[in-house]
Amino acid sequence: MTDVVVYENGPLLVRGDFTLRTPDGEEIDPGRSTVALCRCGKSAIKPFCDGTHKAARFRAGAGRETPAPRSGEPE
Repeated sequence: MTDVVVYENGPLLVRGDFTLRTPDGEEIDPGRSTVALCRCGKSAIKPFCDGTHKAARFRAGAGRETPAPRSGEPE
């Protein structure tokens, strides 16, 4: 099971069994079973968070601000 927690003004924390890949499909070794992924785009170690969001004054909520995307499946 994979658990993703969105932190207000911070990273995405991913725990559990997951695989990270580049857009080309190359696997990225996370080095551990819990990682923080950058949301601000300023990290020097992307895709991982290095805490730069604090200095960059990144602001983003932890909840949904827009409706969920449609899956294309009938309800």
